Amino acid sequence: MSAPTTLLVTVTGEDRPGLTAALLRAAARPGVEVVDVEQVVLRGRLTLGVLLGVPSEAALEPLQDAVTATAADLGLDCATSPGRGDTAERRGGHLHVTMLGHPLLPEAVAAVSGVLAEAGANVDRLRRLASQPVTALELDVSGVDDAPALRAALARTAAERAVDVAVSPAGLVRHGRRLVVMDVDSTLVQDEVIELLAAHAGREAEVAAVTERAMRGELDFAASLHERVAALAGLPVSVFDEVRRALRLTPGARTLVATLHELGFTVALVSGGFMEVVSPLARSLGIRRVRANRLEVADGRLTGRVLGGVVDRAGKAEALRAFAREEGLPLERTVAIGDGANDLDMLAAAGLGVAFNAKPLVREQADAALTGPYLDAVLFLLGLDAEEIADATRA
Repeated sequence: MSAPTTLLVTVTGEDRPGLTAALLRAAARPGVEVVDVEQVVLRGRLTLGVLLGVPSEAALEPLQDAVTATAADLGLDCATSPGRGDTAERRGGHLHVTMLGHPLLPEAVAAVSGVLAEAGANVDRLRRLASQPVTALELDVSGVDDAPALRAALARTAAERAVDVAVSPAGLVRHGRRLVVMDVDSTLVQDEVIELLAAHAGREAEVAAVTERAMRGELDFAASLHERVAALAGLPVSVFDEVRRALRLTPGARTLVATLHELGFTVALVSGGFMEVVSPLARSLGIRRVRANRLEVADGRLTGRVLGGVVDRAGKAEALRAFAREEGLPLERTVAIGDGANDLDMLAAAGLGVAFNAKPLVREQADAALTGPYLDAVLFLLGLDAEEIADATRA
């Protein structure tokens, strides 16, 4: 059985109300159906594509004449193309590729498009998610046979072109409720809490050096934490209040959390830091699920020891799994965000692992990497655009 006759109508021109209605009224003939439609307006210029199902070959010419004449009367350019069947055959391997830049340069978009073409992937749709403070584009891609290889190739191009490129799953996993689990130090906040605490003991530099090596994956996290906590021995518990006041949220953190809550998502914090600081921070943002280390206190002073087991790399991943079970969500519906080597297991376990301003080792292994200063850019990876984010934060 041959494919049905179709007519592709493409119209461009200055946009104004009523154009789409007028063109489709001209196409309203017995047996004619709307098979597909796409419309975009850029700086007042309309581009409209309509694929019409036509009942017979004989109906083609009158339909073409009608829509062409109507477009001319409206002052629009119109091209028509008869054919057979629907749009190009749908292929498997669907992914979303998100690009972010400030500015987003043509050569960067060209380079990413070139990588997709070399991988045999097709860009089915492209839309702008935001223009300020970053430009964000989302590409719906099909025909991807090897997603990890594509992700690695795009990561190399992103580094060369100073642009962020993230690859995320398509399909139903993008819709509905999710669990978003965030690291705290250098992710939700700009600071490393243990370094702020160490500054009160006059040992910030040595603690910071150990932290840096641990985050790069050069040291065992648990051992390095015990070493750093030992430097805090003797500090009064009042230091927690001072450190909490000194914490600086990452730009976009409040918007990210507020938007996720408005969407009905669950937000959780998992930290290699300390409950004494993380728990009040979580409460201030309306976050209920928290897991972090606890510091031992005796006679109102820190002993330099950690209570119980350490929330390390494996502990973070287990926390994500536990939170998902408690929320009744499969791991495919989880998102993890972090920056250090101790976040790697958590990022790997999540349905979408996002490296935020991360160490090279973490950027290489995560599903998506963001290098800009704004944490709420994560929302673009979930398919939201700037207007939807603004609506959510106003609600």
